Amino acid sequence: MLEKLEEMLGVRIISTSNIGGGSIANSQLIKTERGVNYFLKSYGSNKEILKSEANGLEELAKTEAIRIPKVVAVTNDFLILEYIHTGKRNNNFSEIFGRKFAQMHRTTSEQFGFFENNFIGSNPQINVNRSNCWIEFFWENRLLFQFRLAERNGYVDNDFHKLFNKLETQVPLILSGTEEPPTILHGDLWSGNFMVDEIGIPVLIDPAVYYGNRESDLAMTQMFGGFDSKFYSAYNEIYPLCDDWEYRMDLYMLYHVINHLNLFGTSYYNQAISIIKKYT
Repeated sequence: MLEKLEEMLGVRIISTSNIGGGSIANSQLIKTERGVNYFLKSYGSNKEILKSEANGLEELAKTEAIRIPKVVAVTNDFLILEYIHTGKRNNNFSEIFGRKFAQMHRTTSEQFGFFENNFIGSNPQINVNRSNCWIEFFWENRLLFQFRLAERNGYVDNDFHKLFNKLETQVPLILSGTEEPPTILHGDLWSGNFMVDEIGIPVLIDPAVYYGNRESDLAMTQMFGGFDSKFYSAYNEIYPLCDDWEYRMDLYMLYHVINHLNLFGTSYYNQAISIIKKYT
């Protein structure tokens, strides 16, 4: 593997070391004799996830709104990215992040979805069933897909099933009046999927990119915390959100909660039920 990496990079590798890479990835720091370092990721037997991540990073980079690690190379076995040194947050880090994230959301597409399916965690994320209707896309390819996966995994009981059927009639009412052009989304932005670079500004990593409603991107930022009020205020100054956007956050978060139910088990069951009851 080292020989293959050296051939692709065109430089001799002097050392490799394991570094943190999240719950599903293997990550290494690659140091070369020229003093240029690289970040290498692999996912074991999952070959598709590497190319999906590379495509997502390159799609986000096209917005030129926020720093994204440059994709150096991608194969079926590994993804090589530029290595970004971690720094300390600027005093106005949250405001910078909010403004840059809002600027990124100014990039739009003609339809909801993406040219390929990708992954949310290690679960499939369906994007190729493109639609002109966000409500339809969100229900079919986000909530319903995860619900059916939960059924197959044995996490859906009668109460869950009844409540989810009720939710189907409420979703169009809840999301009515929030129609906007399809916006590029990071897709999985929580506090573990951004970093601070050497000059103290935000860098987005580990995306699950598609074009959707930008409120759903903000919902994921609230799932585990890590984003303060200054972030949202700065975002709203640059790209104001629709009225009552905070009311819809839990509905969009439900997609990620059921996904976590499917990934990690029943500890997320009660949270999913609680969110559905809120809207039914």
